[in-house]
Amino acid sequence: MSRSTRWVVVSVVLALVVLLLAPFVYSELTEGRTPPPLGLQSPGETSPAVESPAPGPFDVDGRWVVGPGSAAGFRAERLGVPRDEATVVGSTQDVTGAVEVVSGEATTSRVEVATATLTTGDAVEDALLRRVLEVDVYPTSVFALTTPLDVTAVEDAPGPVLLEASGTLTLRDVTEPVTVALEVQRSGEGLQVHGAIAVRFSDYGIGAPQLAPVEVRDEGTVEVSLALSRSSG
Repeated sequence: MSRSTRWVVVSVVLALVVLLLAPFVYSELTEGRTPPPLGLQSPGETSPAVESPAPGPFDVDGRWVVGPGSAAGFRAERLGVPRDEATVVGSTQDVTGAVEVVSGEATTSRVEVATATLTTGDAVEDALLRRVLEVDVYPTSVFALTTPLDVTAVEDAPGPVLLEASGTLTLRDVTEPVTVALEVQRSGEGLQVHGAIAVRFSDYGIGAPQLAPVEVRDEGTVEVSLALSRSSG
């Protein structure tokens, strides 16, 4: 067999190998590409951050502060791209805040998120995101509770309690009323809170800039996962 003939055979074999392995490789690369929601979990699914509740009675009253293990971010959908690449997620663990509970009611709550540290896992998208959010001018986003929320059910519930809270969400310099779907449960001696807020980005003056590589659907979700511990102060 001549050298040229051998190269033809090798090329054909390599092409067949690539063709046969391509679906497997693509599946491996795309599987798990989109992180699970920080917000509400699927029914019956528990967060890995939840610990078995501490034994004995549980008093939900007091001041609860956002602690390590908390995260917040957003979830949006790209338009005009393959379905498996459509979802874009940005998140950060730079979350602070506190919740005051008096006589079983959350009376005040303020959660601040450092939008300047949101990351999507893609450097180009991160740079675009910071431009869109103008993080140099508006480095934080804020949720504030506006209506007292009854949380007494959390004291005796063996699992998650579904609640709905009314508040305001401030992105950039715009504040809008929002409703938060919450899942609250005991975790060790503290509380674990998952929340999701449906938003329309244009309400906050947020949109893809001109010459952006992709367009993003106007409707999206702001997500939070909060580990709350009782304040000792």
